[in-house]
Amino acid sequence: MTVKINENYLLLKSNYIFSEINQRVEKYQKDNPDSDIIRMGIGDVTRPLPRAVVEKFKKAVDEMSKNDTFRGYGPEQGYDFLIDEIIKHDYEPRGIKLSNDEVFISDGAKCDTGNIQEIFGLENTVAVTDPVYPVYVDSNVMAGRTGPMGDDGRYQNLVYIPCTEDNEFVPELPESSVDLIYLCYPNNPTGTALNKEQLRVWVDYAKENNSIILFDAAYEAYIREENIPHSIYEINGAREVAIEFRSFSKNAGFTGTRCAYTVVPKELIGFDVDGNPYSLNNLWNRRQTTKFNGVSYPIQAAASAVYSPEGQEEIQESVDYYMKNASIIRESLRNLGLKIYGGVNSPYIWIKTPRDMDSWQFFDLLLNEAHVVGTPGVGFGPSGEGYLRLTAFNTLENTKEAMKRMSKLSI
Repeated sequence: MTVKINENYLLLKSNYIFSEINQRVEKYQKDNPDSDIIRMGIGDVTRPLPRAVVEKFKKAVDEMSKNDTFRGYGPEQGYDFLIDEIIKHDYEPRGIKLSNDEVFISDGAKCDTGNIQEIFGLENTVAVTDPVYPVYVDSNVMAGRTGPMGDDGRYQNLVYIPCTEDNEFVPELPESSVDLIYLCYPNNPTGTALNKEQLRVWVDYAKENNSIILFDAAYEAYIREENIPHSIYEINGAREVAIEFRSFSKNAGFTGTRCAYTVVPKELIGFDVDGNPYSLNNLWNRRQTTKFNGVSYPIQAAASAVYSPEGQEEIQESVDYYMKNASIIRESLRNLGLKIYGGVNSPYIWIKTPRDMDSWQFFDLLLNEAHVVGTPGVGFGPSGEGYLRLTAFNTLENTKEAMKRMSKLSI
């Protein structure tokens, strides 16, 4: 006997985009050791954790050192003290009612958006916007829901919904019925957002077609415009058709400490092959209690400080800081004559490559001549070809320096 592998992994035709970027940058740095590279590709934050969060973190760690306050395994779904704060601050002010057992604390929205597909059958038809955050696609490829990738860069059995200049980056409803729909708004990578009317179209479609929307709202803290929903549950009927993913990474700087949550309303129903209904909330709970031991107590305690008055003030300062960077990037690139999108309700700026360059050519130009790192749009799917993403998650000084360098390029 020989050990067999999961051959679905062999269908992944290329490296994970951010790993590929790191390899290229490391090689360039090795060949050019004196170069000062400014990284604006990966969406990692640069500002430290809020002071209120750090103080609560320290206190919780200290509790773990004492017999009477030590905690071992916590609830896999998360501690109520954090879930209570989430519901009170993130949902109730928007008129959204949730019960505690509809909120699941996790170690990252990326993990949850990748793992959620486990509770759905392989025969489901999956739709993704294009360009798209790679995890949505790759996790379904690994699970076996797709065929191989075609010459057009699209996997068989996946429904791709182009989001391009032609449709102003607003996804159009698929021509045929689909079962699972991944939506991320404000969008990663394009930085664009859907207003309530545009999102309502998708909720109505899901209700009419018995579909489930997997809604990634990791960047909701960056929304500036009034008619942009912060939660899909602001749309009537969404509780019946949508799972929502949120994160503390991009608003509170938890990229290195890891804490997020997923909302699975009890109205959500899936069916077995015989048509019998089952609660998706129960299935996700079963998955989590089997495969996940929960986020540590100190991390959850620290996350709860996000909702303190001091925490909210500091978080808003960081969000405003990053959005100032976004404004600087937008203005600078427009002065260069580049077509840009995003950066208004999102920390991402989506750039149309100049002179008909492909994504990697523009990436190489910025790296070699400006020592600035972006993310090639093609890494987010076929419709991302001809674009490049920059993030506002850097220091103000680096952002200004990067734009100064780019202003000297002949583009």
